[in-house]
Amino acid sequence: MGSAKKRLVIEFQYFEGCPNAKQTLENLLEAKNELGLPDKIIKIVKIDDLASARKYKFQGSPTILINGRDIYTERKPRGFIFSCRIYNFNGEQTGKILKEYIKEKILAYLNP
Repeated sequence: MGSAKKRLVIEFQYFEGCPNAKQTLENLLEAKNELGLPDKIIKIVKIDDLASARKYKFQGSPTILINGRDIYTERKPRGFIFSCRIYNFNGEQTGKILKEYIKEKILAYLNP
C-alpha cells in the first residue's frame, strides 16, 4: 500500500554579513510554510570561520542542503569555501536562492 514518509532535513548555511542570507532564509521559510512542512525540518547553521567551513564542507553563503545534498548542485558537498555564493537562475546571476526554486527542489525530493 502506502510507502513510508521520507525523512526530510533541510540545512541552511550562511555566514554573518552575507548580503543574500536573510532573503534566502526568508524564501526558504516561505517555501516551507507554503508546502505545509513543520518548522523542525530546518536546521540553521552559522559558519563563523575557516574551521567551521571545513567541518561543514561549506560551499559559500548562502547554501541550502536537503538531506545533505546541495539543492543547487544536487550533490553532497566536497571541499569547502568561505565566501559569498553566486547562482545562475534563468540566465541571471544572483546571490539569493529563489523561493520557487526551493519549493521545486523540496517537491522533487518528496515526490521523485
